[in-house]
Amino acid sequence: MVERSLKVELESGLQARPAAQFVQEANRYSSHLFLEKGGKKINAKSIMGLMSLAIASGEEITLIADGPDEEVALNHLCSFVSTK
Repeated sequence: MVERSLKVELESGLQARPAAQFVQEANRYSSHLFLEKGGKKINAKSIMGLMSLAIASGEEITLIADGPDEEVALNHLCSFVSTK
């Protein structure tokens, strides 16, 4: 299991379209993926879970990956939310 805390750099945060794209990218991996914000942990492959966190630009989140491709998944998803 690996995890990384980072700041969301996307201009619109993880709302609507970016959230859908994030979930689509997360579903490419077989590892279990989670996203945590403010003590609430959700399945990163769930659009409803992700939308419930209402992640705005500049907020701190933690990405957690557990599985055979955890490192690759974590690196890819971190770069996704860190891109301006």
